[in-house]
Amino acid sequence: MRQRFLLLSASMGAGHDAVAGELAERLQARGHSARIQDVLTLLPSGVGPALRAGYKGAVRHVPQLYAWIYAAFLAPGPRGQHGAAGPDGAHGGYGAGRPDGATVPRPGSAPLAALAERPLMRIVDSWQPDAVISTFHLSAQVTGRLRKRRVLQIPSVVTVVDFAVHRGWLHPGNDVYLCVTGSAARTASAVTGRPAEATGPVVPEAFTAARESAPGYWRGEFGRLAPGRPVVLLSAGAWGVGSGLPDTARELAAHGFCPVLLCGRDERLRRRAAALPGTLALGWVDDMADLMASADALVDNAAGQTAAQALAAGVPVIGYRPLPGHGAEGVRAMAEAGLSGLARGQEELAEALDTAVRPGPVREQRIREGAALFRTDAAQRITELTLAGVRAV
Repeated sequence: MRQRFLLLSASMGAGHDAVAGELAERLQARGHSARIQDVLTLLPSGVGPALRAGYKGAVRHVPQLYAWIYAAFLAPGPRGQHGAAGPDGAHGGYGAGRPDGATVPRPGSAPLAALAERPLMRIVDSWQPDAVISTFHLSAQVTGRLRKRRVLQIPSVVTVVDFAVHRGWLHPGNDVYLCVTGSAARTASAVTGRPAEATGPVVPEAFTAARESAPGYWRGEFGRLAPGRPVVLLSAGAWGVGSGLPDTARELAAHGFCPVLLCGRDERLRRRAAALPGTLALGWVDDMADLMASADALVDNAAGQTAAQALAAGVPVIGYRPLPGHGAEGVRAMAEAGLSGLARGQEELAEALDTAVRPGPVREQRIREGAALFRTDAAQRITELTLAGVRAV
């Protein structure tokens, strides 16, 4: 049966859009229709760009400010508790602990979500999708609120892209949660009371295929530029954001590695890094699957799509100098799940990489754990769940 799917993403970096785009391609390959909508464009004029610019500026220039914002609006409560349901029905509306054990109100995203409700329903009413799929936490709040009030009368599936599930993703109005790990699925189900399952990250098949394919351009390039030196990718996301990235590149070069700094679209960072001895600085890369499969390890600071791509390509991941807020939580969650290493200083990083790039049981186990994460095709589960009705309206 041909179905229509409305995918809600957000242009915050490139990760959420990448997941939405991959899901859309998979759904379309099965004969369905898929439309991607940036939830930021559903907000009043100027609000979406302001949110994006504020987030980018805080992470890049005032990381402690973003850490405070994350702690106030998104982070779980004390001891990992996400809190009780807030006034609008969203879990996490409460949950900040007091010395006497009581909870006090915490701010949430309900006001922003409310602003996007009517524009979303106009799209739903005109396009008539069979289900709405969220790949960004704000859109999960919008759909959850609408489903709870039965204004939205089609299934709402939330595809959680983070390894650590913060409370912004969680609203009991949504029908089902598809998560990256079993731990994330258990959290989503426990907090919302809704079904949740682990389908694994949504990554293009090219990353898995590149692991088994013949050496491509980048393998030959690395052999020419750094013969005998293990190639270590440094991830900075689409925006080229991270703490001490040039310093980390220097550290790796000094320890005998070939650091490849992925600067995203930050041309200024690329020019700075290009001057570092023994470092290869790259801008936006289109053939990321071949690049990833040609590397020996990835040093990651966000536990985002680049880390997921590395796991798919069989490249060990080491978390180091994570971004504040969800970045730090995700890096920690990956390490606790046995999917990556975690280095807290220069010496730890060198030791972790020495072990990760060396053929042996540690590297092989890390690669096996990463491959096992990709359990189910999320697009297939979305179509199956929608056909099954997920739950009665």
